[in-house]
Amino acid sequence: MSQHCGYVVKIEELHPHSNADRLQIATIFSQSIIVGLNTKIGDIGIFFPTDLQLSEEYCRENDLVRRRDESGAPAGGYLDPDKRNIRAMKLRGERSEGLFMPLDSVAYTGETKFSVGDAIDILNGHEICRKYIPRGRNKNPNSGKAGNKSRKTSVPLAPLFAEHVDTEQLVYNLNDFKAGDQIEITLKMHGTSGRTGYLPKLKGYKRSFLDKVLRRPGTPIYDWGYVTGTRRVVLNDFEEGGYYGSNAFREPHAKFFEGKLWKGEEIYGEIVGFTDSGTPIMGEVSNKKTQDKEFVKKYGPTTVFSYGCEPPNSKFYVYRMTMVNEDGEVVEYTPDFMRYRCAQMGVETVPVLWRGYIPDPNENGFYVSPDGKQEFTSPGEWVQYIAEQYYDGPDPIGLNHIREGVVVRIVNRPKFCAYKFKNWYFKCVEGILKNDAIAPDIEESQEILDEES
Repeated sequence: MSQHCGYVVKIEELHPHSNADRLQIATIFSQSIIVGLNTKIGDIGIFFPTDLQLSEEYCRENDLVRRRDESGAPAGGYLDPDKRNIRAMKLRGERSEGLFMPLDSVAYTGETKFSVGDAIDILNGHEICRKYIPRGRNKNPNSGKAGNKSRKTSVPLAPLFAEHVDTEQLVYNLNDFKAGDQIEITLKMHGTSGRTGYLPKLKGYKRSFLDKVLRRPGTPIYDWGYVTGTRRVVLNDFEEGGYYGSNAFREPHAKFFEGKLWKGEEIYGEIVGFTDSGTPIMGEVSNKKTQDKEFVKKYGPTTVFSYGCEPPNSKFYVYRMTMVNEDGEVVEYTPDFMRYRCAQMGVETVPVLWRGYIPDPNENGFYVSPDGKQEFTSPGEWVQYIAEQYYDGPDPIGLNHIREGVVVRIVNRPKFCAYKFKNWYFKCVEGILKNDAIAPDIEESQEILDEES
């Protein structure tokens, strides 16, 4: 099951819309969703979060796509027929962070059995939704060329070079938290992923006489070496290729770790700022499109996720490190040991905003906030409350732009266990970037290029 999915939910909270008599506001996963007056308390339906793309079939079956009649007048639907994406927006002054649809909206699939909490992306072979990745405005005119991604071989170039772990959304995973868990909240930085490891790397092949006769490549030979890449792709070099036409801005960050990593170490981080050509890595958006005067007043006419960098510079911030042996067994570094190693190497890590432990429930079964003013019925709700104190406002590094949000990590788990929590304004800016077909994460477009080339 993909994490980019809809969720079966029960409406438990409704409020009047402040500026529309025919609309009201539902609270789903602590988010505001604008719905019609026909939605009632107790209704069970499907919630589609932001950053999803609904399938053509689903939109057609539910008349969700914009269309016009013979005279050219609007005749139903509101989603763009090509994009069909869900994004955060304001509707007559009120926020909406998703779409709520009745259960019978998927009746055409033949599926009838649902339970609250079910995740939905494909039903009986019918795709309902997927992650929205804009395909427009590719900055690489040579996207069809193989460029600097990993060359095709019959054996892996670096079999122990692990990909980035996709972090899921905090609000959909509150049940994963337990009393006594050690929690660390760090700044979520809006950059492109980078990873480098000192690992066994393919150096060539040993060919026997029989291999030569049968024209076989032979036995692969591996030796310790440095390997680098994006979230999904192993890079051979930093020349032509990729979303921007060149990955040259990645090269100094990868080279920095040569001679510093121990055998088996792999380091993961975010590259923020600008490419070598001075282009913002994560795009630029007009803040006026947020339709929020206070936001424009606070952050200016445009948002550029510079993180204090001046063009054409970029920075690398580490958020995770691992150690793997030659058998492929991975040991996750604790955040403290990661920071110790990074201090030794002289590289920055993502800022820590809060650290602590989830308390045991009190005598009444409630989890009390650190200030003693709030009580919660579950550890997950307690964690969300703490995260809400840090996930919004100006970015502490790039003070002239909004922060993306935070990452909540459960430190005491043997494997990397972390959840992202984005704030409303970032979702709004991200939605504008994607709606304008400007990829806010160049790796999303890179993945498309890899599939199409």
